[in-house]
Amino acid sequence: MTQDFLPINGTDHIEFYVGNAKQSALFYQYAFGFELIAYAGPETGVRDRASYVLRQNKITLVLTTSLQPDSEISEHVKKHGDGVKVLALWVDDARKSFQETVVRGAEPAFEPKVLKDEYGEVVLAAIRTYGETVHTFVERKHYKGPFLPGYKPRTSGVHVEPIGLKYVDHCVGNVELGKMNHWVDFYEKVMGFSLLVTFDDKDISTEYSALMSKVVSNGNGYIKFPINEPASGKKKSQIEEYLDFYKSAGVQHIAIATDDIIHTVGELRRRGVEFLYVPETYYEDVLERVGTINESLEELKKLNILIDRDEEGYLLQIFTKPIQDRPTVFFEIIERNGAKSFGKGNFKALFESIEREQELRGNL
Repeated sequence: MTQDFLPINGTDHIEFYVGNAKQSALFYQYAFGFELIAYAGPETGVRDRASYVLRQNKITLVLTTSLQPDSEISEHVKKHGDGVKVLALWVDDARKSFQETVVRGAEPAFEPKVLKDEYGEVVLAAIRTYGETVHTFVERKHYKGPFLPGYKPRTSGVHVEPIGLKYVDHCVGNVELGKMNHWVDFYEKVMGFSLLVTFDDKDISTEYSALMSKVVSNGNGYIKFPINEPASGKKKSQIEEYLDFYKSAGVQHIAIATDDIIHTVGELRRRGVEFLYVPETYYEDVLERVGTINESLEELKKLNILIDRDEEGYLLQIFTKPIQDRPTVFFEIIERNGAKSFGKGNFKALFESIEREQELRGNL
């Protein structure tokens, strides 16, 4: 066993660049049950942007909007719409993480820097990955504040009801045709990740479209990044639609774990979150495929939750529709009952569901 040169404790936070952070923050508080815990903006001495930090259990989302028309944030939103800019990784040593990855070929986004305030200090450094996405290494062992120096504590002005979201299970990237292996190699060589699983166009295809996907994971398995690219089909795949509207490679979806998917999805639906629809015929033979499960099939059918099984156990999963007007970023809610996989048995049903949505948008 070679020593892991990039030990990662987990996902530190995910930062979205958005057109209106104040309104987006309200959506995540009301619909997804995130608590507002910190804020940075003009009132805290930050002149060019406003950022709202939201948390539920181990998931931290940062929503950032520009206060100027000609900033990097404004350009990002103009080009991509609301989207993920930063997948931040929690590490014990940000300087070492930066050096080890840069020496292996990572392109720096910014050099290590120390931020301080009355709660202590944080070391940050960042490298570039696919599209305009960056990985920021966050070292916070000498910090006791709510989020990062420069952010002030702030609480939700609305009554927030958490819905049982626990942690980030995996984050999926969509990349251009022919680029999947390039980025898999990047994660293997530059970050020391290993290839967990491969899906080809025979695994993920319908009559009309297909994609290829490889999943890379870090040493302890806390960070899993599936990387998708389009595969040739009769019509346009969901990956091509994403690339057309996002205008580059980028984060396609964030999968969030729950211990009680029936409660979580029931609440999300009640609060107006829309999900992809899978026809009722899916449930006619699903138990023949996946065997015994603890949940009521009727409950799962009512909420349109999908089921799959691997050698280790089974999982339950569902995918939201895109959470902004461009058909780009969405969320997956997943409950794992032993299963380590990603729902391969559901790919065809999901793809057909996505194709129905694409057809409505005129993008198939």
